[in-house]
Amino acid sequence: MPIEILMPALSPTMEEGTLAKWLVKEGDAVASGDLLAEIETDKATMEFEAVDEGIIGKLLVAEGTENVAVNSAIAVLLEDGESSSEVDAAPSAPASPAPAAEAATSSPAKSATLASSPASAPPAAADKAAEGARIFATPLARKLAAQNNVDLTRLSGSGPRGRIVKADIEAAGSAVSADITVASMASAASTSGAASAPQSANFETISKLYAERAYEEISLDRMRKTIAARLTEAKQTVPHFYLRRDVMLDNLLGFRGEMNAALAERDVKLSVNDFVIKACALALTTVPTANAIWAGDRILQFTPADIAVAVAIDGGLITPVLKDADQKSLSVLSTEMKDLATRAKGRKLAPDEYQGGSFAISNLGMFGIDNFDAVINPPHGAILAVGAGKKKPVVTASGELGVATVMSLTLSVDHRVIDGALGAELLNVIVKNLENPMAMLA
Repeated sequence: MPIEILMPALSPTMEEGTLAKWLVKEGDAVASGDLLAEIETDKATMEFEAVDEGIIGKLLVAEGTENVAVNSAIAVLLEDGESSSEVDAAPSAPASPAPAAEAATSSPAKSATLASSPASAPPAAADKAAEGARIFATPLARKLAAQNNVDLTRLSGSGPRGRIVKADIEAAGSAVSADITVASMASAASTSGAASAPQSANFETISKLYAERAYEEISLDRMRKTIAARLTEAKQTVPHFYLRRDVMLDNLLGFRGEMNAALAERDVKLSVNDFVIKACALALTTVPTANAIWAGDRILQFTPADIAVAVAIDGGLITPVLKDADQKSLSVLSTEMKDLATRAKGRKLAPDEYQGGSFAISNLGMFGIDNFDAVINPPHGAILAVGAGKKKPVVTASGELGVATVMSLTLSVDHRVIDGALGAELLNVIVKNLENPMAMLA
């Protein structure tokens, strides 16, 4: 019987996507692992691979089609001996996705199953696994599961006929953070409605106020809707407080100049932002209690220092994550950050490259902004807003008036995770690291 190829879930919270480009055409023979299409989500464009072998009988969704629901049929695959005349007899699509609120109330032990596929898991899936029933998974999915210690018995596949595919393994790896995000978004929606709801409800009223003025109505794309929802969630549900400090940058700028001269032959040029990333990562290891996130009814405190860095892209922003930033040299951090930023602007990041982290950095200093207050990106515990370094009059340690390059830092903190004194300790260590850059290499 022909097999329907379904719109995949390329991230734990994905509900729909855009079929950007077909990489096959009707009549093409494909094998497991062959690339079929490019799927665009709100954050990235990713390649979608085949999980079965056969002949592409029919492409059901045209290139460029937006808002294609996860688990809806996008093509039909013919198995050996089948003809295109059998396409109309292909099996129907699976049940619609489970509500986000239902996924949000699942226990941590079940979160990987729910997050890995928007389709509802069969009620007896766990029982069948316990009885030793056969687990259907692609060879690539089994290999990735073994490499990442993912228990296949706990996953519900999003591939044809419930088969576990590569995307399910990748989703399971970030299921905990996704479950937290879904839960908090569901909570915000329950108290104030989804971010798009009030915009839709108020459009007629607001547009009447400007009926006599010329304007252009711009529809929201998927990225802008996601940003609106998450920022609304953050400001409504996360109790922010703010800590501010100035940093004397002259030592850092001098040290940076010496290092860049030494690294010129390796074509490495360190930025002030690279030093900020390193300073924050080391501060999280020095003040480990602050290396934490809010997880609904408990706090998750981390050992590794994974730093998310805001990158402006066309139509919005994204926060690639530098993992184990405390253990990497400044030159490695610089190279990785440049690579992540370049691929982010091309929407080529994989979900595990922009999900996670406990702490974020937003730097608008390069745009000449003196200081600002950044909004926490849940479930992060804090975000550091970095302003521009500017020459200012200062009182020196000897009590004399002098001139120094001063940079403003503002730490936005989730008070559920980090109290005032702890936040102050963290920010003080960040400042100390930046004002004594050579110590960061020790």
